[in-house]
Amino acid sequence: MSQSNCSAAPDECRYAAHMTDILSLYTLDLLLLIAVTAVIAGMVKGIVGFAMPMIFITGMTIFVAPDLALGILILPTLVTNGWQAGRQGFSAALKSLYDHRWFLGLGYGVLLATTQLVPLLSQDVFFLCLGVLVVGFASLMLSGWKPQGRSGASLSFACAVIAGIGGGISGVWGPPTVMYLSTHQLEKQAQMRAQGVIYGLGAVLLLFGHLGSGIATPQALGLGGFAIVPACFGIWIGFQIQDRINQNMFRIATLSVLILAGLNLIRRGVM
Repeated sequence: MSQSNCSAAPDECRYAAHMTDILSLYTLDLLLLIAVTAVIAGMVKGIVGFAMPMIFITGMTIFVAPDLALGILILPTLVTNGWQAGRQGFSAALKSLYDHRWFLGLGYGVLLATTQLVPLLSQDVFFLCLGVLVVGFASLMLSGWKPQGRSGASLSFACAVIAGIGGGISGVWGPPTVMYLSTHQLEKQAQMRAQGVIYGLGAVLLLFGHLGSGIATPQALGLGGFAIVPACFGIWIGFQIQDRINQNMFRIATLSVLILAGLNLIRRGVM
């Protein structure tokens, strides 16, 4: 479209420029990157119940801006967590929702408030502090330490607040949530179900929160819709593996991935 045409029809010019921006995102290289990253992130999530945002955002931000990666992540996270939460049926998911209601209420209240403060918060400092906390906690748990009594209650409260902050500024609320669930010594399927419920509802709130913050743009949500199928394929593979490992191996795998998540957070905080 020529400059004179743009002057004569500014609405048409803006529409053409907008469509060009959208089409420039949907390149074959980017779609392939999204598909591969979503499969890997989904597979790990299917095995241990979390780490999809960590893996997805880490892989995607090599090539795209962090805010775009976060926007793309929202829809596949919502769908895969719904699948994870409902594997044992609707009534079991409702029971998990009731059992962890106070954690959900506190964590999500902080998450909704934090999404509106993204431009004002230092993600680097948050990631560094959270990474150190996660690595220390998971290492203690692997050594056999178990929080009890008031220490367990205080840790659960702190995990809810930290999960809300992490979810609001980066979509990463998995590590503190796993820390919280680990204090309850849940059976494997119960922990997987609880994670699905917590993360699934969090993804709904994250969507609404970032519709207001500007992160959930139509372009990002469109790419996120494309990521749903490969993410579901990955989580299906992960479920097949998770169903075949015993409780102790699941615990070790969960805490090991938690340590890796913490180290990745430290890396993001210092770089």
